[in-house]
Amino acid sequence: MKKLKSTLPNMVIVLTVTTMIAGFLLGYVYQSTAGAREKASNEKLTGAIRDVVPGFDNDPAADKTSLTAGGKQVTVYPAIKDGELIGCAVESSSDNGFSGKITIVAGFDRDGNILGYQVTSHAETPGLGAKMNEWFRGEGHRSVIGRNPSAKALKVSKDGGDVDGITAATISSRAFLEAVNTAAEGANEYYRQTSK
Repeated sequence: MKKLKSTLPNMVIVLTVTTMIAGFLLGYVYQSTAGAREKASNEKLTGAIRDVVPGFDNDPAADKTSLTAGGKQVTVYPAIKDGELIGCAVESSSDNGFSGKITIVAGFDRDGNILGYQVTSHAETPGLGAKMNEWFRGEGHRSVIGRNPSAKALKVSKDGGDVDGITAATISSRAFLEAVNTAAEGANEYYRQTSK
């Protein structure tokens, strides 16, 4: 086989063909794994809902509702046991994290108290902002569990609030609490709509 001359047109042709083949293969793999990725995402969401609002016997994902809270779209997953609404899980987010968007699922009882939370996606710094999934369950002023953000919005102590933010990760802490406060507004709005 004769070797191609190393000319500009030959290099452009080889590079174009290689790029097209690589692009096709990447697209094929992306399309062929779409179902598995969606299934994994749904399982992660279902697990998060079970963690933050235990004890329901319905399918919250099938009964979900989207509404606006704090100027943002949130998704509310009602938790029903024996035909009675016992609470809800709210998926909320903040775009103000140190490294971008933070998405959470927070659970609330009928009075608006936080039952639990799960951080479902973020790009925060490992060892700093990434600690938020455990940090805000800690002892004392760190914990948001049991608090009612509708009575008093949650803020880090550096901003005059009473929640101890993650050391050296104030921006991540602010974004996390913003998402929790938005979720609380969503839960309260959902409870108002369903009590009519």
